Amino acid sequence: MELENFEFWFVTGSQDLYGEETLAQVAKDSKEIVEKLNASGSLPCSLVWKPTLLTPEAIHQTLEQANADDKCAGIICWMHTFSPAKMWIAGLNAYKKPLLQLNTQFNVEIPYSTMDMDFMNLNQSAHGDREFGFITSRMDMPRKVIVGHWSHENTQKRIADWMRVARAVADGKTLRCLRFGDNMREVAVTDGDKVEAMIKFGWSVPYYGIGDLVAYMNEVSEADVNALFDEYNQKYEINYNTDNGFDKDFINGQIKEQAKIEIALRRFLKDNNGKALCTNFQDLHGMKQLPGLAIQRLLADGYGFGAEGDWKTSCLVRTFKAMTAGQVVAGKKGNAFMEDYTYNLVPGKEANMGSHMLEVDPEIATGKPKIEVHHLGIGDKEPPARLVFNTLEGDGLVAAVVDMGNRFRCVVNEINVIKPEAALPKLPVARMLWKPYPDLMTSAESWILAGGGHHTAFSNIVTSDMLRDWCEMQGIECLVIDKDTKVAQFRNEMRWNTGYFNR
Repeated sequence: MELENFEFWFVTGSQDLYGEETLAQVAKDSKEIVEKLNASGSLPCSLVWKPTLLTPEAIHQTLEQANADDKCAGIICWMHTFSPAKMWIAGLNAYKKPLLQLNTQFNVEIPYSTMDMDFMNLNQSAHGDREFGFITSRMDMPRKVIVGHWSHENTQKRIADWMRVARAVADGKTLRCLRFGDNMREVAVTDGDKVEAMIKFGWSVPYYGIGDLVAYMNEVSEADVNALFDEYNQKYEINYNTDNGFDKDFINGQIKEQAKIEIALRRFLKDNNGKALCTNFQDLHGMKQLPGLAIQRLLADGYGFGAEGDWKTSCLVRTFKAMTAGQVVAGKKGNAFMEDYTYNLVPGKEANMGSHMLEVDPEIATGKPKIEVHHLGIGDKEPPARLVFNTLEGDGLVAAVVDMGNRFRCVVNEINVIKPEAALPKLPVARMLWKPYPDLMTSAESWILAGGGHHTAFSNIVTSDMLRDWCEMQGIECLVIDKDTKVAQFRNEMRWNTGYFNR
């Protein structure tokens, strides 16, 4: 799915005491920074230069305009000189979008032999950004601070990552997750306050009866099904050599049923402005199969998905895809819907096996995924077709959003995906084996203490820092389990967070 063409405004602060010559240089420098950052190829979105802000009225007007502009996903503020921070209070009080304070300066180094007071007065970011930093701290403004020269690769990467997160926040403001059926009966962690989610994230989770989808399926033509089946044949390997007794005609028929579901889902999502969806195997009246291959294909095209009615995970998967658009490289980098399944508890080989019944994203597959048809053992429907594969190896993370009653919490675990020790011939699904950081016992104990769910969003592109930024922008709690985590310290962090969010 294509994202909207979001942009970010570059706002430079100063004041009118410096005189026309200095202010002209401020404008020239800030324009050059914007032009060179845009030309660098490092940023995922365009920067838009705005005239230097010198008065409270201009600041307030500019920030209100940023709020009103749907294309503007956030602003980057830079204090080239000193900008008295009381001027910013009204504007910052009104401002509602992500904010990045870039603590940089036009020049890289101090010109020792030529520097005079005129140079010092012009290049005052070390001075002016502390004034701006105070007022944003005093106002408890959610924001990101990046320090470094604007031309340096690491600075540009940090700006780019922040942009990707802010872009995902903007995408979330219009995110509609179409919910076919409710969450799985009696399950707690997949449930939550949908009204509060819309207030906090912008996520809309409208309900649709499964019969609404079945009606779309009934309108799908045989010619369209056959055309999509031909596409499957070209893109994947169809495994007819299974030991479950199915003949080729039966397998083809089950695959074509998934093609019908996929076509219907795409049309339904388009007609109802859906960027994500969730299904429930307890609510499949009128369908022959639980959607499997169809969902995997939608995931690969940028839709979010959560199983068993898990709309929070569906929206988080879509959020990951909005963050990483343009960075996914099939077979190398990607995101996926994931679920914790079973442990390996052999000393020294502790690991977690992740998978799901059907719906793991093929963009993280190693090799060419196979289409196979097998009994599911749950849902009381016909054997569905699904893509079967092992997943990419290397560092990544899994994350879950849970509703804690008075706040949303995002739990993150950094992991290292490893190759399974042996083949898995009797597990015909997508599967991922990982060693969680710092180790399985500390990770699992911390995750469980935090109330993290069994469904997660996986990525080997999104970083913990990006998710911290996302939580900051959204005003929700963030708990990260990484190489440095210790359970006692983690418990204390949760207690401190409870105190903060119960203010």
